[in-house]
Amino acid sequence: MKVLITGANGQLGSEIKSKANNYSGLEFLFTDVNELDLSDFDAVMAYCQKEKPAYIVNCAAYTAVDVAETDTELAALINTKVPSFLGKVAKAINGKVIHISTDYVFDGLACTPYSEADLVDPDSVYGKTKLNGEIALVKEDPKAIIIRTSWLYSAYGKNFVKTMMKLGQERDELKVVCDQVGTPTYAADLADAILVIIEKSASDEAAWKAGIYHYSNEGVCSWYDFAKAIHEIGGIECNVHPIPTEEYPTPAKRPAYSVLNKSKIKRNFGITIPYWRDSLKVCMEKLQEK
Repeated sequence: MKVLITGANGQLGSEIKSKANNYSGLEFLFTDVNELDLSDFDAVMAYCQKEKPAYIVNCAAYTAVDVAETDTELAALINTKVPSFLGKVAKAINGKVIHISTDYVFDGLACTPYSEADLVDPDSVYGKTKLNGEIALVKEDPKAIIIRTSWLYSAYGKNFVKTMMKLGQERDELKVVCDQVGTPTYAADLADAILVIIEKSASDEAAWKAGIYHYSNEGVCSWYDFAKAIHEIGGIECNVHPIPTEEYPTPAKRPAYSVLNKSKIKRNFGITIPYWRDSLKVCMEKLQEK
């Protein structure tokens, strides 16, 4: 049974790749822009009709949140048009899509964890293109699974954890925003969740439950708390000072609160989710081994 992974060289795709050997019953097709340019719809359809993957996991995304405010056309292509077309492809080959979305679809005005049924109202171009991608995908393929996640990091690629480790070693002090609250997501944990969904539905068609899901690690923290934890776990001596968002202006507005309620994904697929600090420790041990 074939599983196509798009955006395979990104954080999530790389984590799935690192676990692929544990799934002998699945044949993985790992593609990035060099192997499969998702903006070339004819090529994507031809590739998928030839390979006929049973599952398409779309890890490809335009994630430059601030740049997206001006680079709207490319953000819309990758975040909206591509997932829509992958839904069309899945229908054509009778495959299933798992698409990754974001907490940025919410306005961040809540004070309790967001459920999948809560009102969406993105404040950034990035968030709007991701929400439009969700809507367009479901319109093309109502059987799709969409997983919204937040604050993704891993041992691969560029992310907040690596940046804080580097800056903490280079500087005596740092200022980090303390009034944006959410939950980090270790990409390896999200990869495990995706693979559980695929493995279960591969052996039992009824196990596939279409819809929108939320996945992040358990717990809640601010970016300041996250930075402090990175330095504590890494044994990095650096004074981290909390600052309000207004002292760190960015082109794109971030949600002040984007904690996700994960009850649905745990209930429907029997997934156990680790606490964010425990997963951070695992990731940092992997990074320090490198």
